[in-house]
Amino acid sequence: MESCPSVKNILLLDSEGSRVAVKYYSDDWPNKSAKEAFEKTVFTKTQKANARAEVEIAVFENHIVVYKFVQDLHFFVTGAEDENELMLATVLQGFFDAVGLLLRGNVDKKEALENLDLILLSLDEIVDGGIILETDANVIAGKVASHSIDLDAPLSEQTISQALATAREHLTRSLLN
Repeated sequence: MESCPSVKNILLLDSEGSRVAVKYYSDDWPNKSAKEAFEKTVFTKTQKANARAEVEIAVFENHIVVYKFVQDLHFFVTGAEDENELMLATVLQGFFDAVGLLLRGNVDKKEALENLDLILLSLDEIVDGGIILETDANVIAGKVASHSIDLDAPLSEQTISQALATAREHLTRSLLN
């Protein structure tokens, strides 16, 4: 019986292999130390690759890992060893492109950390419980942007963190008056 394509994890690491944003959808790594060991192995074995132009594919510990790098960020998507590599690559490219849209083309660690809420929301829009929901970057970015708007502001003008900062500012002003 055929099953639908699925993802084991999505990793966004910096240029030193440290976590920026990660989501695990499988029990293959039962605890935090196992997850960190896998991330270290994947990072170490791929850091010399030139995966800046196109998606690269590798097999680690009976898992297929597709990956791509930009600036000081390393994007990874992992699937089972019998998973369709093209489907995993499509998920990776969708995530990669959605992050590019959400960060307005300024894709680096600093921007990613400042907009971590948007990146985590995009992961939730792409995969749920390991099941692939969406791979179109425009749809992903649109859904994430619609989750993060202030009702009084135009869609493109505020993120969740900006809306919270605005609310804090208004609250502070009202308390001081």
